[in-house]
Amino acid sequence: MVSSSQPHHPSLDLAAAVRLAEGAEAEFMIAMAAGAPPDVQAELRMSQVRLGGGVVVAMGGDPTGGYWNKALGFGVAEPVTADLVEEVLGVYRGAGSAAAVLQIAPSVLPEDWEEICARHGIVAGGTWVKLLRATALEPAQASSSLRVEPLGPRDAAAWAHAYCVGFGMPELPPLVAMMEAGTDTRAGFHPYGAWDGDSLVAAANLHVAGPAGAFCGAATLPEARGRGAQSMFMLVRLQAARAIGLEWVSAETWQEGEGQHNASLHNMLRAGFFEAYSRTNWVWRAP
Repeated sequence: MVSSSQPHHPSLDLAAAVRLAEGAEAEFMIAMAAGAPPDVQAELRMSQVRLGGGVVVAMGGDPTGGYWNKALGFGVAEPVTADLVEEVLGVYRGAGSAAAVLQIAPSVLPEDWEEICARHGIVAGGTWVKLLRATALEPAQASSSLRVEPLGPRDAAAWAHAYCVGFGMPELPPLVAMMEAGTDTRAGFHPYGAWDGDSLVAAANLHVAGPAGAFCGAATLPEARGRGAQSMFMLVRLQAARAIGLEWVSAETWQEGEGQHNASLHNMLRAGFFEAYSRTNWVWRAP
């Protein structure tokens, strides 16, 4: 695996890479959460707040074990400070969240970050790779025995099912209903599905809310894996991003450790993405 702290692109410095990648992911996360119906928001004890140039997504009743409690996008518009971290954690305390992840690019962490972490019991968790790709690069051609098309409104529930099962999330009614928010094109989403006959067996999404689009996930049901859905999703989303007029698309995945292999990472590198930087997941747990 390539380990990088500087983006491998001559027209992009690290500060620009952080602005593009962090902004794209933050806007996707808050759009997905904010799109959940009011009854789902109440049942899962959800809240979404913009603070200090970033976003805080909270879900006190998160059935995934923590994915939907994230704070990210900080350090670009405003500096990360001890007071900002206190405000962020206040949102999670108010939601009754058992834990939360603060995702902050290493280049924008403050000098007193160790002291801030010690004060609140924040510890380093896993590491994610932030990737970018210029849409001017021609995408690799792809083929699949599945039919890949933009999603229609009638397939929203099947699409959410594929996402939940494909990512190993519990298929609970409120969570599925929240995931369906990712099919709302009015919120900047461009969802795609892959069909085996009449059955939707894979799902993917592109979210657009700024200068970079977010490749915000692609998942395939176990019985349909290995049939080219992921390659096709990569192709159609890159084509869509270029048609929209975006210059960049962003993605993220977990960083490989010694002896590990992340197929998603290697798929993205083969598709023309480069590793812009790696980012630690800083984990806070309620006392």
